[in-house]
Amino acid sequence: MQVSDFEFELPEALIALRPASPRDAARLLVVGMDGTLDHHNVRDLPDFLRAGDALVFNDTRVIAARLTGTRDRDGALCVVEATLHKRLTSSRWSAFMRPGKRLKAGDRVIFGESADRACFLGALDATIVGKGDGGEVTLAFDLAGPDLDLAIAERGVMPLPPYIASRRAEDDRDRADYQTIYARDAASVAAPTAGLHFTDELMARLAARGVSSHFVTLHVGAGTFLPVKSETVADHVMHAEYGEVSAEVAAALNAVRAAGGRIVCVGTTSLRLIESATTADGVIEAFAGETAIFITPGYRFRAADGLMTNFHLPRSTLFMLVCAFSGAPVMRDAYAQAIAAGYRFYSYGDASLLWRAA
Repeated sequence: MQVSDFEFELPEALIALRPASPRDAARLLVVGMDGTLDHHNVRDLPDFLRAGDALVFNDTRVIAARLTGTRDRDGALCVVEATLHKRLTSSRWSAFMRPGKRLKAGDRVIFGESADRACFLGALDATIVGKGDGGEVTLAFDLAGPDLDLAIAERGVMPLPPYIASRRAEDDRDRADYQTIYARDAASVAAPTAGLHFTDELMARLAARGVSSHFVTLHVGAGTFLPVKSETVADHVMHAEYGEVSAEVAAALNAVRAAGGRIVCVGTTSLRLIESATTADGVIEAFAGETAIFITPGYRFRAADGLMTNFHLPRSTLFMLVCAFSGAPVMRDAYAQAIAAGYRFYSYGDASLLWRAA
């Protein structure tokens, strides 16, 4: 397969810069197994589920992972920006940094307001201790553990996707908007955006309908924003991300399937993690580790019956995933109709409910 097979034209005006308010007022395109398309709103989601079905949510929490600072190399200064990518130890992070070519091991970086060092949280300094082939650098911070987490939260900003950040600056609204209401474990640098549509009221209505909710954790890395640069799909390498499925959640989801219920993943992160935790014969197992699963057309799904997800970038691994899930012709038609109908795209945009192709 060629990456160009997953190209489509998207008007820039359809890129959402702010979320719908309230969250569940976003539009929902329901794509049937036979390719039928129905236009609804996210608040209508309970109407398309039945008692005994299960929703799987990613409860990762986004950190303020974008930091601006000054590199100091023997008194030579330059402004740098870091997007934290993956926690390595209590004091070390892997990060993407700009300008990457001007950085080398041993450089000191002062993040935050270097002019005011009286504030404890202002002392967010690090040393570059390594550079990787993929453009990442390893930052060794002077702080560690909770002290480092607090300093990052105080000095960092929410790492909005490039297609939003290039058109407006992050602000205080994003600290709430770019976080799910059930976020728990802080380590992600991107939100599981399908979950942004859920409200307490919607969760209560789903429970009243007999739909169970289950929470897994996949810490989304900055690699999710990286474009596919290869010409062929097979040549693309996914960045690994850490995830956990507890034994209790695995057992509960296996019981749902045994009773005839459907497993509906909220977001591609939940789906990728659940598929990583499922054996070849369809048994979901406890999982704790990294996954770099790359789902493209031809993949045989083992666990997920349904997927709720936002609308994705052309040529992206996530558009490839939804084409694998519901069929490429169906998804090309769905996206074409969504564009014609003015659906809002990407992280703050509208949603779709997909059922796995037979």
